[in-house]
Amino acid sequence: MTAPATTTLSDTDFAAPAEDRYFEDYVPGSEYVYGSVTMTEEDILRYAREFDPQYIHADPRAARQGPFEGLLASGWHTCAVMMRMYADHYLSKVATLVSPGVDELRWVRPVRPGDSLSIRTTVRDTRVSSSKPDRGLVHTGIEVLNQHGDAVLTMKAMNIVLRRPAPGKGRTQR
Repeated sequence: MTAPATTTLSDTDFAAPAEDRYFEDYVPGSEYVYGSVTMTEEDILRYAREFDPQYIHADPRAARQGPFEGLLASGWHTCAVMMRMYADHYLSKVATLVSPGVDELRWVRPVRPGDSLSIRTTVRDTRVSSSKPDRGLVHTGIEVLNQHGDAVLTMKAMNIVLRRPAPGKGRTQR
């Protein structure tokens, strides 16, 4: 599967591009929207057959007879699409170190072939690390939205991001 290009859908984006974005650029309360990716039946089937072969994801005929009366994308496929948009647009290309995990991942609405997905990210909270003051923790609320603006997935992400280097001071390693 080739990753589709995604775009910024917000009227505004970060003041700093992802190639020059640091901890200080993640301002609590800021909201950004990115997308969109259309979920095709072919992609849903390909993903499901390789990673989540439950009949509601991998067998269109059987799925029509199931409780959702049709084919659904795997929730993990929806997560993978979200991650692509999140990495392409929201995460820093120079300062994101690692994620200690996510909380409250929920698949709140089915994703079907033809649905067009985008993500809305909201910087919930930030704090400088007390043990490693060259970095901080960014807490982000993420919603994956369908073409109607309805949330299909919600989660809270955490990322450890380097602080902006002092002028004249570069970083040699992460």
